[in-house]
Amino acid sequence: MATFFGEVLSVYSRAVEEDEEDLEENEEDEQIRRELEEKREIHLQWSPEVSESLTSGSKLPCSDFIVAVGHNAARFLSVYVLTSANWDAVGHASVWNERSRAVTGQTSEELSCVFYRQRDNPSVLICQVACYIAEDQQFQWTEKVFNCLQHRELSVTVLSDSSVAEYKTADYLCSSSAPFLRSLHTGAFSGQSVCQTLEQPNIVTGLPAAVLNHCEVHRIPAVVYQCYSDVIGLDSVTMETYKPALTKLGKSIQLDTSPSTDVLRKFVRTTNIQSNLYI
Repeated sequence: MATFFGEVLSVYSRAVEEDEEDLEENEEDEQIRRELEEKREIHLQWSPEVSESLTSGSKLPCSDFIVAVGHNAARFLSVYVLTSANWDAVGHASVWNERSRAVTGQTSEELSCVFYRQRDNPSVLICQVACYIAEDQQFQWTEKVFNCLQHRELSVTVLSDSSVAEYKTADYLCSSSAPFLRSLHTGAFSGQSVCQTLEQPNIVTGLPAAVLNHCEVHRIPAVVYQCYSDVIGLDSVTMETYKPALTKLGKSIQLDTSPSTDVLRKFVRTTNIQSNLYI
């Protein structure tokens, strides 16, 4: 290389070394990406009886599949349905993501999706989803779970928690009457909804949306009942709002319409005020 004064200087080129360093960094990034993908993979673990059935190539016969997404929806099933001895836990889906790894002090059930099957009618299946499922895991969860179920004569009901702050309406009185239900269903759904249809521009998001989309593509009758509540955390009034959604299923689901106070105390946690201006 020549300078402005005509002096010729030898220049040491690092082009080859830089390419090698970039290649090493790309390989490290790719390795980290693969490890994260493996860690974020949804793992379904079934009971020995169910696993044996799935291993043989057959799928689980299922007439009614109820999915409860959110703490109030999941605890509603605990209080009003699963308190009877007529249900068996038959599996769970383990989920790992940025939220689940940051949560401490929760039980394994609160960090996973638990599946229950009715003893008298094994074709009725329930799934409680109390944990967070990230956007990149929702499609995977839906595909893996529904690949285990027979689609013939399958009907899906989704119960979903939502904040009333996310509800868009020109009628202030409507949003102030929380909690309340709104529904959205697939084209194959021919039943009668127990509440008003979700108005535009409101939308269903998260796992309920992934389940609804899957059912729409595969022409499975499905309905999402979204409960809009103004209470953060577990609330007995919000739980009770879901009752009409399962009452419509008739004999498939037996509701405990008047759960005992002890049962409610077991599942409903009182939210303690951490700070108060007037204390």
